[in-house]
Amino acid sequence: MVNTVSLEIEGKELVLETGRMAKQANGAVFATYGGSAVLATVCCGDKPVEGLDYVPLQVEYNEKYYAAGKIPGGFLKREGRPKDKEILVSRLIDRPMRPLFHKEFGREIQVIPTVISSDQENTPDVLAMVASFAAVSISDIPFEGPIGAVRVCYINGEYIINPTFQQIDTADLEIVVAGSEEGITMVEGGAKEVSEEVLLTAIAKGKTIIDAMCAMQKELVAKCGLEKLPLTESSIKLENRDGIYNDVYPKLEEACFVKGKHIRYAAIKDVKAAAKAEYCENFDEDQMKLFEALMEEIEYNIVRKSILVNKVRTDGRGPEDIRQITCEIGVLSRTHGSALFTRGETQSLGVTTLGTVFDEQMIDDIDSEKRYSNFMLHYNFPPFSVGECGRLSTGRREIGHGHLAQRALTSILPTKEEFPYTIRVVSEILESNGSSSMATVCSGTLSLLNAGVPIKKPVAGIAMGLVTDNTNTVVLSDILGEEDHLGDMDFKVCGTEDGITAFQMDIKISGVSPEIMKTALEQAKRGRMHILGIMNETISKPMNGVSEFAPRIETVTIPEDKIGAVIGQGGKTIKALSEKFDVNINIEQDGSTTVYGKNKQATDAALKAIKGLVEDPEIGTLYTGTVKRIVDFGAFVEFLPGKEGLCHISRLSRKRINKVDEVLKLNQEIPVKIIEIDRMGRINLSYIEAVEDLEKEKK
Repeated sequence: MVNTVSLEIEGKELVLETGRMAKQANGAVFATYGGSAVLATVCCGDKPVEGLDYVPLQVEYNEKYYAAGKIPGGFLKREGRPKDKEILVSRLIDRPMRPLFHKEFGREIQVIPTVISSDQENTPDVLAMVASFAAVSISDIPFEGPIGAVRVCYINGEYIINPTFQQIDTADLEIVVAGSEEGITMVEGGAKEVSEEVLLTAIAKGKTIIDAMCAMQKELVAKCGLEKLPLTESSIKLENRDGIYNDVYPKLEEACFVKGKHIRYAAIKDVKAAAKAEYCENFDEDQMKLFEALMEEIEYNIVRKSILVNKVRTDGRGPEDIRQITCEIGVLSRTHGSALFTRGETQSLGVTTLGTVFDEQMIDDIDSEKRYSNFMLHYNFPPFSVGECGRLSTGRREIGHGHLAQRALTSILPTKEEFPYTIRVVSEILESNGSSSMATVCSGTLSLLNAGVPIKKPVAGIAMGLVTDNTNTVVLSDILGEEDHLGDMDFKVCGTEDGITAFQMDIKISGVSPEIMKTALEQAKRGRMHILGIMNETISKPMNGVSEFAPRIETVTIPEDKIGAVIGQGGKTIKALSEKFDVNINIEQDGSTTVYGKNKQATDAALKAIKGLVEDPEIGTLYTGTVKRIVDFGAFVEFLPGKEGLCHISRLSRKRINKVDEVLKLNQEIPVKIIEIDRMGRINLSYIEAVEDLEKEKK
């Protein structure tokens, strides 16, 4: 039986349908909004696994090129490994859902949202979120939903719900908000230096739509929702639980407040090892799992109690204190820009590389036609950064953290017209104990300034945490790794001194109130200003000029009717120029011409040659030409690609010569000066006058 529910949003109808497609899944919803459509399915494993301390959830968002009437580009014409965008959307769907599943369910859960129709106007990612949430809600998988999601933009002073791609491009703020009826569970987005008030209002606007979406899903559940499967309630109890708890608690409490990450972790490990040796000699596998869970519970209670009651964190800081920060620039001699940002036990090496238009990244997806990006930020998290062995790989975490940092810096970059370089920033995380993505924002800013990139303003980032219970709430600035693990919120905020540029919030509880979010944003602003002050002491403005090792880029606009003259028949002229001066030349349809060379001398020479091609030759102008033909009465010299002039034998020397080859040889490069242009446009050159003029310039 087919069941549908609908909700009108901004004049368009969101429709959720189930019972027609993918009926063998535990839950399946076909969602449409405008001309975009997503089929979301959820399945779970047959048998539970007892003792799991995490939710085995997989989200695999995927886009089919046929959805937009396109065939995949490249050699392979089949959708393959997930693109960065698909990974990022999978994370968007995963993060608000994960806290609402029960660990006690113990079964593998897989959510697969598939974009099967795209009108290239309405964004499919938020539609996929809603479809996925609804599919889980109607399934037989236990879930503390429903939840909804919406995109909100702030454009010209107005808040737009579920904007089109075209509207997003012009927005001052763009966020995706997810939540339940109880509160917000996730926020992610970017902005052009907006205030905290604008962000909070946008979240509030989104919450009203989320409430309506939750009501719509409840209606669908009432029509066709399945009875939920049982949770796996273990009948096994830990032997001597209270005795172990009371014995270990004071020992672990002392270890939890040892200064220094590795020293503290070692102290905690020693306490647990001693307790294991004393109590676990006869424990089987199930008892050992319960013992490990008890150790985690004790540490959880100790850390949270200290923060809530005493306002003291494991490293001795107060809730709003920020760890010591040091900044260095120019730490690598041959890169175009580099910086080392260290905050406590988190350290990022930021490296900026400047390239040409030929280094731009091509983006091919279903959202629009192929396009190119001239800014990239890549985040690397090697295992040695946390003192471990492991594989070097780029996983979903690396892609997500890099995307957040890239978003934070995008709005402060110069335009392509102001700075015609392709920019790549790489963050190597050398140490990690909390918020390496925010350290990436800081090191990235410093390395851009060191590279001479004329950014509008420096950007800094800070990660905020939360610990709350029924009576107390404490917001934490600059959280440690254990505070992220044991706390209730990870709220990353990036911005300049004038406003927010990017943010991301994940929570582990059912929702946070507007009051908590306001407190966190105000505290984050104070922390951001503190970090920016320290960064500005090291460097606050771009270095003068780019590195000597960076490519040289010069731009000139040529008349559109002269583009053909520069390109030449079959590209012959532009190829000759590129080879002669060892440069790359790019000409746009409007005549904007950019020359990319390895050094300033080559770039300037090529640019001069291009100008010569499009400008009418003038008497008295000096050129460097190549002898192409030698005849009895002189030599024909190509002084610009495709343009030749005659240098008469009488213009080769002040002395009398009998043959041209007494002075010149074929293919020899010589300076020449235009001395005459006759009625037919023929050009006469002088070698000796050019030499004399050059000698005068030297003197």
